[in-house]
Amino acid sequence: MIIVRVDVFKKDFKKLPSEIQGRIEKQLGLLISNPRHPSLQVKRMNDPRDIRELRVTGSYRLTFQMGKNTYILRRVGTHDILKKP
Repeated sequence: MIIVRVDVFKKDFKKLPSEIQGRIEKQLGLLISNPRHPSLQVKRMNDPRDIRELRVTGSYRLTFQMGKNTYILRRVGTHDILKKP
């Protein structure tokens, strides 16, 4: 699978502490190698665009869509990003 980061995701990512950025990269590695890994806690959101959320830490989430052989990373941050995935 290929990971594509949209511009909003890139902006969100840059604002985060380096520790959280490291956790995100770790979780993305797990997503590629084992998308059903329990620590990811991937859930489908109630959104017509078929957006999913992934757990980075207890307080941070990442939203993404799945394309053919692609994960499209949309947003990353605290739970507040789930309001506008």
